[in-house]
This record gives sequence, C-alpha cells and structure tokens, in this order.
Amino acid sequence: MQSSASVSLASRSIRKPEARATLREYPSFRLAFVCVNLRKSAATLAATKRRSKNRRDTRNSKRGRKIVRSVARATLRNPVAVSEPLTVPTKWVKFVFAIFLLPVCGVLTQTFFTAFARATVTQRLWTGEEFWFFSLGAVLWLIAFFGLPRPILIYVFGHELTHALWVWLMGGRVSRFRVGPDGGHVVTTKANFWIALAPYFFPIYSILTIAIYGALSLFINMQPYGRLLYAVIGVTWAFHFTFSCWMIPKNQTDLTDQGTFFSLVIIYLMNLLLLSVMLILASPQITFQDFCADLLTNLGNFSDWLLNLFQRFMR
Repeated sequence: MQSSASVSLASRSIRKPEARATLREYPSFRLAFVCVNLRKSAATLAATKRRSKNRRDTRNSKRGRKIVRSVARATLRNPVAVSEPLTVPTKWVKFVFAIFLLPVCGVLTQTFFTAFARATVTQRLWTGEEFWFFSLGAVLWLIAFFGLPRPILIYVFGHELTHALWVWLMGGRVSRFRVGPDGGHVVTTKANFWIALAPYFFPIYSILTIAIYGALSLFINMQPYGRLLYAVIGVTWAFHFTFSCWMIPKNQTDLTDQGTFFSLVIIYLMNLLLLSVMLILASPQITFQDFCADLLTNLGNFSDWLLNLFQRFMR
C-alpha cells in the first residue's frame, strides 16, 4: 500500500516540473494562447452586440407592426369610401359653353342685319364710294378664286403667321415656323383655342393693309388713296372668307382639337363682330352708340321671349 502511494506521489512530483519546464521552454506557445483567447473574447463581444441589436430591431419592428395593426383595425371598424375626383372632358365644357353662346350669335346677327338694312335703305350706304370699292374688290377676288389657280402658299403663310402673331399676343414664343405648298406648322410655347382658331376669324392681310396705310399716313398724305384702300380691304377680306369656308370642311385639326361645334360658334361670332366693326367704320351714319343701343334692345326682346316661353312651359 505504501509503495503504491509513493509511486503515485513520485509520479506526480515528476509531472509538475515537466509542465513548468514546458511553459518556460516555449514562450511563443504562451503568446499564441493569449492571442487565441483575445480573438475568442472579441468574437464573443461582437456576437453579444449583434444579438442585442437584433433584439432592439425586433422590438422596434414589433412596435411598428402594432401601430399598423391598430390603424388597420380602426379602418376596418370605420370604413371610409375614397372616391376619385370627377373629371369632365374639356370638349364637353366647351360644347355646353357654345350652346349658351348661340343666343348671343342670334342677337348679334339680328342687330347687324338691322343696322346694315337701315344704313343701306334709309341712309343710302350703297351710294358711297367705300361700299362700291369694297364690293368691287370682293367680286374681283371671287372671280379669281373660282376661275384661277388658288394661291395656297399665300394662304398657308398667312395662316401660320396668324398663329404666330396670336402666340406673341398671348405672351408665348415661337421656336419654329414652317410654310410649304402642302401645309405648314408653328412650334410654340403656348397654346389655347384663341391661338388655334385665330386664322379663321382674324383676316391677317386686311389687318396688314390697314396697318401699312396707317403707318404711311404718318409721313405722307394717303387720303387720295382711300378708294384703293377699300378695294384692297375687299380683296383681302374676301380672300380670308373664301379660304376659311374652303378649309373648314377639310377636317382641320385646329377645329377638331378644340371641338368642332365650339370652334364653329366662336368663328361665326368673331367674324360677325369684325363685320359689325367694319360696317360702323364704313358708314358715317352708324355709330358705336347706336349699334350698342340696338344690340341691347334686341337682347331685351330675346329675354322677354325666353321668359314668356318658360312661363308657358310651366303652365
């Protein structure tokens, strides 16, 4: 029993010095062991931070889901129907507006022909030089329009020039102007129905004739050329009228883009206004005050007729 114990003690005493000797003899192993422990500690710290971050993200995401769920429950309990805004096509609005303009066209037509008849019959407008030279110029152009090749290029140039002029009047800019025998176009920064329909109610060549005559009268006496002025105005206005009537049925995009019915009403109304102004300027017996008085009288008669019609319908 004792020998075995001594052997065991002896063996223990032998092993301990060997372990100490090994650690002293190999210091690089000790350094490696410390480095391994440091790496393990760093990895442990990184894993701990990662777990804590994941826990915070999980808590935040759960809080976010709670908010969404509460909103969803409130929406389900109190459902609110979200209706889309009602949109009406612009052409429909213009169509309705054109219907309301029809009475205005009727009243203005009645006033124009009343004033023209009074000036022609009572005030003998047809005996004046202005009327005859204007009519002569219009007749000459009608013969040329139906009997000679039509100057398409001149009309296209005036058409596109009118577009460009109204773009400038509306505060826009023209970046491209093209004219050819087969048609033309302008590229602008502004567009509306006034710009699109202007060539059909704005006689550009008649306006240019009057502007040139007025500019020359500032420097020389143009009164002897008054007859020529009215003849040229007759030609240019007939040019505008015939080409407009000829081009309108040809499915012009200027009209279809704005609504054909609306465009025709605007064109008729504006041409009638222009004719009324020309009649007043050509007839010394007709003044703007008299014409406006006749217009208000006809408008009152139309209102009375409309009121009587409504009363009959309500009965």
